[in-house]
Amino acid sequence: MDTLSALLNLLGDDDKKVFRSFLQRRNKRDDARNIVLFDLLNTDDISGVEKLYKKAKNRDSYHALRKRLQDNLLLFLSHKTFEKSNSQSAEAMRLIIVSRFLLENNLDKTAFKSLAKAELLAVKLEEYNLLNDILLLKIQYAHSAYAENLELLTDRLLINQQQMQREAKLNLAYAFLRQELRDVNLKGKVVNLSTLMVTTIRKYQIAVSDLMNYKSIYQILFIANEYAAIYQDYRFIERYIKRIHHFLKNQTKTNEQQLFYHLYVLYFLANFHFRNKDFAPSREYLVEMKLHMEANSVYVTPFYPRQQLLFALNLYFTGNSGDATSILQQILLGSTQKYKQEDIEDIRICLTMFLSLQHDHSCLRQLAMFQHTDLWYEKKMGMLWTIRKNLMEILIHAQFEHLDLAVSRLNSFKRRYNAYLASTHEERVLQFVNFVEKYLIKPDVVFHPAFQQDVQHLLKANQDIFHLCFLSWLMATWKKKSAYQIVLEHLASS
Repeated sequence: MDTLSALLNLLGDDDKKVFRSFLQRRNKRDDARNIVLFDLLNTDDISGVEKLYKKAKNRDSYHALRKRLQDNLLLFLSHKTFEKSNSQSAEAMRLIIVSRFLLENNLDKTAFKSLAKAELLAVKLEEYNLLNDILLLKIQYAHSAYAENLELLTDRLLINQQQMQREAKLNLAYAFLRQELRDVNLKGKVVNLSTLMVTTIRKYQIAVSDLMNYKSIYQILFIANEYAAIYQDYRFIERYIKRIHHFLKNQTKTNEQQLFYHLYVLYFLANFHFRNKDFAPSREYLVEMKLHMEANSVYVTPFYPRQQLLFALNLYFTGNSGDATSILQQILLGSTQKYKQEDIEDIRICLTMFLSLQHDHSCLRQLAMFQHTDLWYEKKMGMLWTIRKNLMEILIHAQFEHLDLAVSRLNSFKRRYNAYLASTHEERVLQFVNFVEKYLIKPDVVFHPAFQQDVQHLLKANQDIFHLCFLSWLMATWKKKSAYQIVLEHLASS
């Protein structure tokens, strides 16, 4: 999907009507074609778009028209976002803009009252950049009869700039760790996260006390969760998790800005406990997360899919497969356009796994919904996600005796990923692929004691819950049970 179409998809039906009126007001010529192009794109009239500029020499004019329409759409979205925003940050920005206008027009008394309100909001929200703008504006008009003491303003400005510098260091460290994580995920770079985080904190001269706030906790948990997912080991952040528990217990109330990060922290904590098979505390965090979302509906759309997915996973692995499957199906049947593409892909792959582990043929329909290329999934979802998706596809086709297709997919998988897996020292994945290949070549091999012992040994070497699911697919071939039964039995015994 091109950028212009993606931007148009952000508009609802009412917004599109308002945008059309917006274009009419801005057009200075009666023969402007931007409204015609907007109507054609809005109705997906491809032939009409092609007729708009028929000759090849007019293609430059067509692209210029698209560019003007896109610029107008961005301007409209900026006005719409600012006008409709009910956030306290937006309110502080509005007060700053109004105050500057009032000061320029000699209405100092009203201006300084507005600035005082804006400052209170900025301090409350820990918006140091906004506070910096407010203090600089107050200092600029320190000669006014309604201005505050210049020395007090100077002290507040210097203290705030220290806070800004602290936040900048944290953001730099986070950006650096995200960059390293991208190389781990997409390029197979091997790093030790604990060492990397320590060296990064030293590099940017960050104090440990600076890490104990909602935003910093979110940033660290994001990196740690991503790294732990890649290496299937969540134990190394256990000590930090205990500190976070203590931090959360001491917090009484969160403001709007903190709530955004608080929701992420609750999600990461729930995921940490789920991946360690501590299902009860995981569900508790998810329930708390839902309560916060319901109290502030603006966060429902960005957080609802992932909260529900993790809740469904907890249900599924505690034996409530029907409820878990129903939750994911309901999300996919609803209006998925308002959710992130990554969230929808995650939900679909989990639903496919749920169904296939129970030998439900409808998993094949879900599998057919993955219509993008491996390259697209690698860039959008990450290398690890794409590898798991491909392995699941091979296993499902083998499960329903589409053996030729499974062998074909396996050969494609080996050509594309064997070198990557070898370079990243993913011996366990390579060993699993070897087991699958042996089974596809000679299905009776699963009844050999040596083969069964090798599979059991690989399971003992890695107790990750999703690793267990993949091995259960193989174990089901000789145990004459569904893979889901084997998963539940293993979880009960461990």
